[in-house]
Amino acid sequence: MEKNTLCLATNNAHKAEELQSLLGDAFEIKTLKDIGCLEDIEETGNTFVENSMIKAGYVFRKYGMNVLADDSGLEVNALGGRPGVYSARYAGEPSDATANNRKLMKEMEGVTDRTARFRTVITLILEGETHTFDGEVSGRIKETFDGEEGFGYNPVFIPDGFETTFHDMGFEQRSRLNHRGRAMAKVLDFLARRNTPEV
Repeated sequence: MEKNTLCLATNNAHKAEELQSLLGDAFEIKTLKDIGCLEDIEETGNTFVENSMIKAGYVFRKYGMNVLADDSGLEVNALGGRPGVYSARYAGEPSDATANNRKLMKEMEGVTDRTARFRTVITLILEGETHTFDGEVSGRIKETFDGEEGFGYNPVFIPDGFETTFHDMGFEQRSRLNHRGRAMAKVLDFLARRNTPEV
């Protein structure tokens, strides 16, 4: 096992670059493609924790690498927590963010309780030890959707304390506020404490 290499269980190069900038020289970040993992890791869990652990565990067992994997989604209170773990493919295959948002808004027609939250669970397997970190941000589903294209449910989600959606915020502001940013802050704090010698 390469001690200072960390596989991010995704093929999203932007995510990998973002994580690399956060970690600096502590780890060299590799994507699934970088390590030769071309298979589709099936997420069969019923919770974000289960799915993130499935992805991380698969990479660790097959490739013997330190690995970071996440699972995220939107939970709407009036819908009993849906779309939840099915957020990415809520409107069916293939994944289509605009179709997902249209289905969600159809189900929310006439609903007064529009409270919701974004959740992320990150699983880190480091030198054989498994750790999980979570992040969430509360908010509400806006009243209308005009078909705006954007990442995930960002075009319809307004975080608490704001009047604008995640989609309409700047990248830096959104990154500070969102669920992934909050979970990653916990990961980075853990790694910093782990690598700091006790006095």
